[in-house]
Amino acid sequence: MKNYRSAFWVNSLSLLVVIALIVYTKVFSASAGILFQPPVTPQDPSAGLLTHTFQLLCAVPPIICTFTFALLRAIQSPKKLNLFILYSALITGGFLINEIFRIHIILLRAGIPKLVTIVVYAAVSLGYGLAFRRKLKSTPYILLLSGIGLLFSAIAVDSLRLSGDGFPSLLEGVPKLFSEINIALYFWYVCYGEILRSLNSSPVE
Repeated sequence: MKNYRSAFWVNSLSLLVVIALIVYTKVFSASAGILFQPPVTPQDPSAGLLTHTFQLLCAVPPIICTFTFALLRAIQSPKKLNLFILYSALITGGFLINEIFRIHIILLRAGIPKLVTIVVYAAVSLGYGLAFRRKLKSTPYILLLSGIGLLFSAIAVDSLRLSGDGFPSLLEGVPKLFSEINIALYFWYVCYGEILRSLNSSPVE
C-alpha cells in the first residue's frame, strides 16, 4: 500500500505541475500545445547524434546517484544520510536540467550573460569539491578532474566563437563528449563502491 500511496502523490503533484504550465502558457502564449511540441527532426539521421549522446550521458550520474542514495537508505539506518551521494545527485541533476532545457540560453535571451551562469555553476562545483575533499580523495577522482577539465576546455573553445563549419564544432564537441564519458564512469564506480561497502558492512541476519 505504501508504494501505491507514493505513486498516487507523485501522479497528483505531476498533474498539478502540468495544469500550472498549461495555465501559464495560455496566459503568456498562443497555445498550450507547445508544451508537447516534438523536437525538430533533422533531415540527416546523424545530425546531432553525438550531442544527443552527450545529453544521454548527462543523465547517467543523477540517475545512478539518486538510485544509490535511495538504496543506501534502505540498507543502512534511515538516519544515516550519505550526503556525498545526495549532493552529487543534485549537482549532476542540475547540470542535466541545464543541458536538456538549455537554461543558460534562456537566461542569455533574458539578458544574463552565459559567463555568469558558468561562474555560478563553477562556484557551486567548487563548494561541492571543498566540502567533500576528503571523500573525493578516496575515490578515482582523476576521472572526475579529467572530465571537468575537458568540459572547461570545451567551454573555452565555445567562448572563442571560432569561424568555420565543422572544425570549431569538433573542437568543442569532442572534449565535451569525453568529459561526460569520464564523469559518468566516475559516478558509476563511486556508487558501485558505496553499495558494495554498505552491503559488506551490513549485519548478516
